[in-house]
Amino acid sequence: MPNDDDQQVSSIRFLSHAPRNGRRSQHGTPTHPFGEELLVLQQIGILPTILSRLIQQALRNGTTVEQEFLTCDYMTAQDYYARLADLLDLPFMENLPTQQIFDSEFLDSQLAQPAIIRLYDKTRPPVTVIAPEARRLPAIQARLRQSPEFAASLAIATPKTIADAAWKVGAKRRAEAASAQLFHASPQHSARTVLTARQAFFAGLLIALACFGTVTATQATWIGIHTLLSLLYMGTLWFRSLLLFQNVRKPPAPPLLLSASTCLPTYTVLVAIYRESAIVPQLIGAMRQLNWPASRLDIKLVCEEDDAETLAALNAITLPSHFEIVLTPALGPRTKPKALTYALAGARGDYLVIYDAEDRPHPDQLKEAYAHFIMAPPEVACLQAPLIIANVADNWISSLFALEYAALFRGILPSLSHYKMPLPLGGTSNHFRTDILRKIGAWDPYNVTEDADLGLRLYRAGYRCETLMRPTLEDAPTSAHIWIGQRSRWFKGWLQTWLVLMRHPRAAWNTMGGKAFLVFQLLIGGMLISALLHPTILVFLGMTLYAMLDKPTTDIPLRETIMFWIDLMNILGSYLVFLALGSAAMTEGERKHIGWRAATIPIYWLMTSRAAWKAMIELKTKPFFWNKTPHMPTQQVAA
Repeated sequence: MPNDDDQQVSSIRFLSHAPRNGRRSQHGTPTHPFGEELLVLQQIGILPTILSRLIQQALRNGTTVEQEFLTCDYMTAQDYYARLADLLDLPFMENLPTQQIFDSEFLDSQLAQPAIIRLYDKTRPPVTVIAPEARRLPAIQARLRQSPEFAASLAIATPKTIADAAWKVGAKRRAEAASAQLFHASPQHSARTVLTARQAFFAGLLIALACFGTVTATQATWIGIHTLLSLLYMGTLWFRSLLLFQNVRKPPAPPLLLSASTCLPTYTVLVAIYRESAIVPQLIGAMRQLNWPASRLDIKLVCEEDDAETLAALNAITLPSHFEIVLTPALGPRTKPKALTYALAGARGDYLVIYDAEDRPHPDQLKEAYAHFIMAPPEVACLQAPLIIANVADNWISSLFALEYAALFRGILPSLSHYKMPLPLGGTSNHFRTDILRKIGAWDPYNVTEDADLGLRLYRAGYRCETLMRPTLEDAPTSAHIWIGQRSRWFKGWLQTWLVLMRHPRAAWNTMGGKAFLVFQLLIGGMLISALLHPTILVFLGMTLYAMLDKPTTDIPLRETIMFWIDLMNILGSYLVFLALGSAAMTEGERKHIGWRAATIPIYWLMTSRAAWKAMIELKTKPFFWNKTPHMPTQQVAA
């Protein structure tokens, strides 16, 4: 049997946050659907002209007048709830003493829909703090008139105050859960274990054989190694060539559109921001440009609690009411996926999108994503928007980075989506059905390319990813040092993703299907092989050429001739397909910035190889280290 305190909390929860219903007359027939809240808003002094506009917005957006009022910046939430407290003759609390709040599973419900929280003090009876909805105020007033002593146990606070207290009180528990939930629920899908015992055995055996072969290798051994590596390299080249032909044949479809009368759901936007104080104003401006009703937006800026510089920059700006700063405790791996998984507990939206701090998404991207979701079958759980490099003209590194991004996001991924293959997602502009994201365990906090891992995990769980048309603008690194740091993190994450999937190859084949399994090997495995082997193929090409020049033409063995042409095709083909895939997906304005810089593709590929080998070393020495890529604000727009 519940005690009196439990009954009281249940009663107040009903009064403060009940499902919406219209006001009723004496005979029980509905009158104005916003009757109660309009009466309350009039009592606190809101002008009829403003109320009329808010009613229209509420009817259009499927919200309440109060929700529209709180997002129109006519009055701060502090002032509004203080006036509600005056109407109820209850105390208003600007801050809550967190030491008087017990951590429990109930607290998690107050992150997404903050309405009620309980304070316990040894010196007095418990106090229930509520953030009442205007339409429930008449019922609360009636309850207080019936039980005047009830008022002694009540207080008013803003939803933000309640949510902030709930975040703070349960921070350690949630941070530990965010770090360990995937590992505990599905250890076979977590990169927390870098190598299984079986994988470690085979890796050690391979290294031992390589060392033994290097020392004792005969000419036949070297010929065999040369042939095997060249054919592996060629396989990845042919796969990319097929994707190029598919991309050329299939023109992109126009973006889906919503009708003007469509009632939009709540959309959560998560932005993990770390040591990015300089870019804060640009970020806030980009988020303000999203073409979505503010009353239906839930924008969470996820920051590390010890990142004082970024927090100071955010606190210097008056954020709109639909923005929230979520502080991530310094527990577990200091990675973006850990921060995102931590913040997911407070997501209010039926749909959710991830952006990076430097992103400038197309204002209508959310609308295209929602239109795509409602037209797509339910197994489509994620949509990837294309990422376009805005600073393509800065230097040769940013130009070739833009070429690479164009190939991936406007060529390869749409082709894979067309054939219903698994997509290695980009780290930003991923749109999700929130319930499915939670169901599969969200992001792996130990995988440093959590996006690629999540795309594969969704596919193995029976879901699919598709692509959008409206882009997100980003800036590429312009220095080799920063580029290699970023790219080595990507390679390390792709290695983690490959190792996780290959713990049980037969099970992966069965869950994905043979075709998807082979595509994964060619895409992720091929990307790793081509980067790691590129210098080796160059060396083989040079050795073969030297051997051929050292002999008369008539004495050159057929094997050497064949391997020479294979290696030459591998190298030149890699450069040409890289250029063709990117150029085919670019606009004319983007292509004009490539020009002579295409001649630096061999250098770019050698940098890629260096980053791949750096990733191999880091996988052993610091597998979960997140190499942060710094960003600066920009006004550039891709042509």
